Amino acid sequence: MKKTLKRWFPLFGLPTLAAFTVGFLVPFVVGLALSFCRFTTVSDARFVGLANYKSILGDGDFLHALWFTALFTLVSVVLINLLAFAVALPLTKGLRGTNLFRTVFFMPNLIGGIVLGYIWQLIFNGVLAMFGRTLTYSPVYGFWGLVILMCWQQVGYMMIIYIAGLQSIPGELYEAARIDGANPRQILFRITLPLSMPAITICTFLTLTNSFKLFDQNLALTAGQPSNKTQMLALNIYDTFYSRAGWEGVGQAKAVVFFVLVAGLALIQLYITRRREVQQ
Repeated sequence: MKKTLKRWFPLFGLPTLAAFTVGFLVPFVVGLALSFCRFTTVSDARFVGLANYKSILGDGDFLHALWFTALFTLVSVVLINLLAFAVALPLTKGLRGTNLFRTVFFMPNLIGGIVLGYIWQLIFNGVLAMFGRTLTYSPVYGFWGLVILMCWQQVGYMMIIYIAGLQSIPGELYEAARIDGANPRQILFRITLPLSMPAITICTFLTLTNSFKLFDQNLALTAGQPSNKTQMLALNIYDTFYSRAGWEGVGQAKAVVFFVLVAGLALIQLYITRRREVQQ
């Protein structure tokens, strides 16, 4: 055993930890430093202080993208988790054909975001063409198109996590509750939901972060149209960095703000949901 540990220590020990730390830390530090500079390439970076961050406050497209992303994330997180839990609950009741249903619901998660966006763009535009509309006719169409796409892709993945959480609840608790006269509604809210909080914590974290940093589906489905009204934060940062000459530093500053927002929201969500977890 000791020989095995000595053999694998260089791979899993301090040298590997140091290598990973440097590998992750260096790009982050460089990116953070460039957010305080004006540049077209790293070699010509010129320190400008907080000028890039001040430019963000006057960028109406970024502020609208922030509002649009927050609204989209709220709606998506609620709908995805409700639908995933609603699908997972009957699939844990021993019904026939549950493996087939799990596979069918999980398959959309295997499709890449760009491909998925173009597929749904064709579907939505085909339906809206009957009414003389397109997906980019109104921001409302683009918003709900993104919500439907996100739900269709993510529900199956979250369903698998919820099924694992529901199956870990001891059956004796349900039997005892029925003997005590509890009705299905009381069993759901007093036993199932409290004991499913670990799964709810994971699924909420994943849907929150995935929705907030959505990029490829947004690019393929609407590309931010009409007039950048359906542009989310990740796409706004991309357009700022690559579509506006001399705005690379501002795009880098937006990326730093984006990172802080996603990390902060994720940590707050984890803190709130974990406090409600019940130890079995």
